[in-house]
Amino acid sequence: MAFPLWLSALAAAMAAQTVSTFMGQALPVLAPLLTASAGVAPERIGNLSSLSSLASIAYMAFGSPILARLGPVASLQIGTAVAVLGLAVASIGLWPALVAGALLMGLGYGPTAPASSRMLQATAPPAHRSLIFSIKQAGAPAGGALAGLVIAPVATLYGGMPALLLAMAVGALSVAAMNPTRRPLDADRDPTRSIHPRVLFGWRNLAVPFAAIRRAPTLLPLTALAFSFAVLQGALFSFSVTYLTQRGHSLAAAGLAFACLQAAGTVARILLGWVADRTRTAALNLVLQAFLAAAACAAYALMPPDSPLWLVAAIAALAGFFGASWNGIYLAEVARLAPPGAVADATAGSTMLCFMGYVIGPTLFAAAVPVLGWEIPFLLCGAQLALMAAVQGLLLRRR
Repeated sequence: MAFPLWLSALAAAMAAQTVSTFMGQALPVLAPLLTASAGVAPERIGNLSSLSSLASIAYMAFGSPILARLGPVASLQIGTAVAVLGLAVASIGLWPALVAGALLMGLGYGPTAPASSRMLQATAPPAHRSLIFSIKQAGAPAGGALAGLVIAPVATLYGGMPALLLAMAVGALSVAAMNPTRRPLDADRDPTRSIHPRVLFGWRNLAVPFAAIRRAPTLLPLTALAFSFAVLQGALFSFSVTYLTQRGHSLAAAGLAFACLQAAGTVARILLGWVADRTRTAALNLVLQAFLAAAACAAYALMPPDSPLWLVAAIAALAGFFGASWNGIYLAEVARLAPPGAVADATAGSTMLCFMGYVIGPTLFAAAVPVLGWEIPFLLCGAQLALMAAVQGLLLRRR
């Protein structure tokens, strides 16, 4: 019995999301080892996270013709292979290699959102779209949880290099696993679409994603809220392991707390996506969730340094539940609000702006730590999200 096409699309999209995040989170999980080996301050891991996000934005800005030419599954496979190459470069251990590796990994992650949205919007049953998008997005914290549960203990027992090799092997296997879905899901690709550098980097190509947003004005406030969520989530994902090790926890214990943060985000993405479908008030749900995420981030910042591991893990899980579970609902709303026939372009444009939160947030956080310590930057991340949620709530009332 053949699987429904939407189920094949969901399987391919979730595999790419999970594995890409697993590889991407290997650097933050190994941050205490990598930054020490490179001879830089531990908070510099935020710079690597920002560079990775910047490279993802670059793909979203210029990659629409590649997606149209190759199809979504082939784009995901190539992206995953580029991320594996990024890990290989980062494994050299020198700071320039870490920078180059982070850029390659971000470039490889770039196709994930637009390619997945194109597949799911075309195949998912409309009544369950928020849930299906959220299940796909649950792959991100699931990959992060696996990184905390697997990468940290392997690094503790055997060192950073075996941990990176394991992540690369998982990435290579996932490229092969996605291959059977290429024929049905890449059937609508346009093999005549030009991907000449003049086309890719031309002004017209860069303008396409933003033109799609301009045709749907309600996407702008939604994107602004997603940007604020990304600032908070970027801080949680980039700095949690380093933050906890600086407070005296071992790498394995910090990895466990990080896994709890990510696992809670996995459960919440599915649960809150289901709630959004049932209530049909996705935008309002995101506003309420933003306030709860800001409060959870404040609790994460203010927990006593000598807190037992169970309390640290519980607060980390609370922060992950509300602060790392908005993505699927957001992407489903983008797909719903996008102009007809422009889902991939609108997703690319909105996600580009959203991802600026992953660039700006960790960069400012890393700059603030030497001056303000670790707690105040986390509090500021929560405060800006609460403020944006208040503005978004007023706009919803007015509409």
